[in-house]
Amino acid sequence: MNDDQPILIAQAQHTWRDRDPARSLVDALESVSRAALADADAPGLRDAIDTVATVPFLAAQVPDLASMLPPHASDALCQRLGVEAKTFAADVGGNTPQLLVNYFADRLVAGESKAVLISGAELMYTLFGALSSGADISHWQQGGRHTSVQLGDNRAACSDSEWAHGLVEPIRTYPLFESALRHAAGLDQDAHMQRLGGLVSRMSKVAAANPLAWRQEVLSAEDAIDTSGGNRMITWPYTKCMNAILAVDMAAAVVMTTVGEARRLKVDPARWIFLRGGAAACDIWNFSERPVLHESPALAACARSALEQAGLSLASIDLFDLYSCFPSAVQVACNALGLALDDPRGVTVTGGLTLFGGPGNNYSLHAIAEVVAQLQAEKGSHAVVTANGNYLTKHAVGVYSREAGTQPWALVRPDLQTTIDASPRLEVDNEPRGRGTIEACAVAFDKAMPSRGIVLGRMEDGRRFLANTPRDDRAALEALMNQDPVGLQGQVTPGDKVNRFEF
Repeated sequence: MNDDQPILIAQAQHTWRDRDPARSLVDALESVSRAALADADAPGLRDAIDTVATVPFLAAQVPDLASMLPPHASDALCQRLGVEAKTFAADVGGNTPQLLVNYFADRLVAGESKAVLISGAELMYTLFGALSSGADISHWQQGGRHTSVQLGDNRAACSDSEWAHGLVEPIRTYPLFESALRHAAGLDQDAHMQRLGGLVSRMSKVAAANPLAWRQEVLSAEDAIDTSGGNRMITWPYTKCMNAILAVDMAAAVVMTTVGEARRLKVDPARWIFLRGGAAACDIWNFSERPVLHESPALAACARSALEQAGLSLASIDLFDLYSCFPSAVQVACNALGLALDDPRGVTVTGGLTLFGGPGNNYSLHAIAEVVAQLQAEKGSHAVVTANGNYLTKHAVGVYSREAGTQPWALVRPDLQTTIDASPRLEVDNEPRGRGTIEACAVAFDKAMPSRGIVLGRMEDGRRFLANTPRDDRAALEALMNQDPVGLQGQVTPGDKVNRFEF
């Protein structure tokens, strides 16, 4: 066993349900980080930490909220813990936690870090309450002084045209992918909804058994698709329980090091969880330019590469946590891995973002922490975590194991991004006029009523178009929802930023 093999040795997760404005984001980071350090049961670990990274707060991306949050959170956390460390931050995206784990594995193997603490927190439940009640959270602004090294890709998440058509909101975008998935599977409306309901039901059983889950309730497939009892339609075909829960107060942290450093710190080898493989890549950045809307070539490439590095087959994996902000993300990940949606091993160890909770960019750190805990408890031998940012855009995959692999961690890995960047992409017609064919659509709801259709399709010259249906055009909305919309044709006309689609 190589001394420089990267391992995870400790983890912690917290869920707070008391909506306490006195608890700041830095308080949450400190609490969960101290718990992770204690979890390793190695007295010298705190002094060995030389690298600290924090996952970015989701609310920091909203200009009106950013000023309420702490600057330089990684530096603030170091001050609280009393450690001297090189600090890192990252760009937004649900891929961030796994991206950080892969990145710091490289640093550990290269000898650039000895022990790494990765921590993230979200207090959106309390923040929303404070904004509503006027509670004083001015102390949340107290952060660090020193800027951290910034990692990740900070390009705008979507194009101007995608933004104008309402597709900056994931609750509008992921249902588009769902319509393309339904068509590709050849499902009628009833069979499709039962498929979605079955997925949510299976995930709910995991969440119900997880004391950290925000929503601990077993749902039947019928419960998941029933729009009564507050489970209203958000964007067709997704009911409320199919959307990630943002209003949660949660935090997670993990500690990484190498086999050699773990030996020096006298960490029990039973706690060593090996990172056997890792990969990251992005699909075509603007999803409106992707020729196929129900697949992720980048995620498929990442999964293959990570499993090959680990020397493991899909059949040998015991635990999975596939990023689950919406059902389409799970289905695309299953297809990318070659995993059946109803595989008895399951698709989540937490319950998923729609039930466990979707703490901003930090969800996958909870998944990683849970994988570490379950592997340490010998509830499996090997695990795969997938993480996704933006709109099935940014992907990261990790393969974890109780056993060391036969090959060392490779600092030089396949260049997946170059191949993806060279793949064909569609030209988008920003002033489309003429006959267009639907390739994906979603229907936005205003409370209980459908209000607007969002359509992606192809013009007769092969270019992609984006358009909205006229607001409250009930006939068009009913047609989009009650038929398989992919392949239906209509008239597309350009507008001032927002194009129009009519049957």
